[in-house]
Amino acid sequence: MNIVNSPKMKEIMGWYLIFAVMWGPAVLAKPAGGANPLSETIQYLLDFVKTSECIFIRNNKEHTAGNAAAHMQRKYAHFRDDINTPEDFIRLTATKSLMTGKLYYVKLKDGKKTTSEAWLLQALEDYRQKQN
Repeated sequence: MNIVNSPKMKEIMGWYLIFAVMWGPAVLAKPAGGANPLSETIQYLLDFVKTSECIFIRNNKEHTAGNAAAHMQRKYAHFRDDINTPEDFIRLTATKSLMTGKLYYVKLKDGKKTTSEAWLLQALEDYRQKQN
């Protein structure tokens, strides 16, 4: 008799399947206490950019907030393994062009212009204050 097709083996495999279905999601779930704080903070910064009413200047061209957030998201995907802190995220995705080395700027609602790095570092500081 082929052991793989034996009734006992089918019963064992059935129990393994039941165990995997019942406990698999628990094994893959995030640790108690919620999501990864780094991921939460990065998502906050991306949402902050996307919902801002600012104009983003990259390589002397103006971009919408949504376009800027999408650009940062693509760079985040590229640099994900190098990002260990929110400051790394800002430095690697929102500071300057990889191609030209030119700094990124933000034109605020009041017309003032600042570097995106300074603007996002301030947003990060404000976020951290709210968390405490």
